[in-house]
Amino acid sequence: MGPIRSAAIYFAVVFAIGFVLGTVRVLWLEPRIGALTAVALELPIMLAAAWVVCGHILRRSQVTARHGADIGMGVVALLLLLAAEFALGRLGFGRPAADQLAAYATWPGILGFAGQIGFAAIPVIRCRWRISSPARP
Repeated sequence: MGPIRSAAIYFAVVFAIGFVLGTVRVLWLEPRIGALTAVALELPIMLAAAWVVCGHILRRSQVTARHGADIGMGVVALLLLLAAEFALGRLGFGRPAADQLAAYATWPGILGFAGQIGFAAIPVIRCRWRISSPARP
């Protein structure tokens, strides 16, 4: 399995997890503790899930740090994530792209985007860590 297919699977699984957690965050947490705190609580769970999902995918794929395949996987997964986020906002909630972009200028938006960058970096970190760490059985 190459970097494009690996990225698509990585994106799809993490997006599904994020959809469930995001629903809980928006409907239950945000009204009680505020948007920034809710995002701050959700973010480590999402990144941990992405770490685990990425590890499973990398074990079954041919993605390595060689020739930048790990970077490609992360970039493609991020682009799919952003496209899905904008599509969901537009089609699911009727939110124009300008409003979605403006949301990135808020503290919850900045924190969320930092998490998305972390999501994109995980394949690179995992591939490079796998190379530099001793072989494990």
